[in-house]
Amino acid sequence: MFAEYNDYVLNSSRQLGWITEDQEKSTRYALDSLPGASAIDYLEEQQILSSLQCEQFRKIILDSIQSQKESQKNSSTSTSSSPHTSPSLHVNQYLEYGIQKGASDIHLSPFSRPSMRHSGGLQFIEEFPVLSPSDTEALAHGFLDEEQLKSVHENGSVEFSYRVPGMTRFRTSVVRQRRGWEIVFRIINPKIKTMDELGLPEELKILTQYHNGLVLVTGSVGSGKSTTLAAMVEEINRERSDHIITLEDPIEYVFEAKKCQISQREVGTHTRSFASSLRAALREDPDVIMVGEMRDLETISLAITASETGHLVLGTLHTSTAARTLDRLLDVFPIEQQAQIRTMVSESIRGIVCQQLVPRTDGNGRELALEVMFNNPAVANVIRDSKTFMLPGIMQTGRKQGMRLMDDSLKDLLDQGKITINEAMVRCENQKTFML
Repeated sequence: MFAEYNDYVLNSSRQLGWITEDQEKSTRYALDSLPGASAIDYLEEQQILSSLQCEQFRKIILDSIQSQKESQKNSSTSTSSSPHTSPSLHVNQYLEYGIQKGASDIHLSPFSRPSMRHSGGLQFIEEFPVLSPSDTEALAHGFLDEEQLKSVHENGSVEFSYRVPGMTRFRTSVVRQRRGWEIVFRIINPKIKTMDELGLPEELKILTQYHNGLVLVTGSVGSGKSTTLAAMVEEINRERSDHIITLEDPIEYVFEAKKCQISQREVGTHTRSFASSLRAALREDPDVIMVGEMRDLETISLAITASETGHLVLGTLHTSTAARTLDRLLDVFPIEQQAQIRTMVSESIRGIVCQQLVPRTDGNGRELALEVMFNNPAVANVIRDSKTFMLPGIMQTGRKQGMRLMDDSLKDLLDQGKITINEAMVRCENQKTFML
């Protein structure tokens, strides 16, 4: 066991770039002639590693020894374990803690304490010890199935939806990186909130009443796009009698049929790609299609076509404003097709909702800031003429229709004292608006 710890210290030091290949070889040679010597002590004495670096290793090894003692103590009650799995380590204990604390994400990384994202900020969980590379690998082996493990070994990563009975669902990502295996969970609220519960403007419900066209919900990662999209699908589910098909990667919110028939497909599990599943969906007599992410030319092209042929298509993009969303949508097409696509989009687009989640002044949660654009003759004209830079002005004059700019939404939150000036300044488009 002692030799294994020495081997772990040297391999880790080399991977982290703390020692060179020659230093690793010379240390191994020296330890071979010093039976029972500690690699940590030797590296510290030779001033190859700093005292702080050695202390990190000592803590990780001490935690590992303690974990093994706990495993042996509990071995009589343990049902089964694999060569990679320690009975004292399981991701569920971290997930349960995160749910209790109201976190949105849980991070399990090597050479780090577990951390959680709360109110937009990442914070270490002091109640748990630092994880070693072997710890995070054991955690991954403890809940991944054979196919998922194969994907990590062959592709370096896997993404899927992980469900814990009696707890909730988690959007999960497992990757191999320079320091070892890393696991990130997004905690999904099992209850699908309504548009009213999310505080979405009443005007947005108009977007759920169309029977054809394209509706886009945009924003950065973690801005609540999936939650808003789920609320819109649930609104349709409660108010209409249609066939809804959702295409997701992975499935997050699980819908229960109310007035609608709902089919949910997961990319990578039930279908090869968004494009192939969208093409198949068009042959399944859908009324509403929700596309979890419009990533490429083929998916975007099919979504636009579907919106023109009698289907309401709800989709997402990683853009921050309505103007940038339209530019992104159009720029994926070859130049020779863009004139035709601009005309198609000007006729099919129903609305764009861009959103951000901004930390509250009191540090307790986040506030939703929205930019909303509805299609009208003026909007359609600037899309056809490729003059999306004129959209902010049109949206300013369209306030009575429910349109709003992101800066106006941030300004309202600031005036109400719900967010700080610093948060508003780093998220706005025009800082001069906040300097008056």
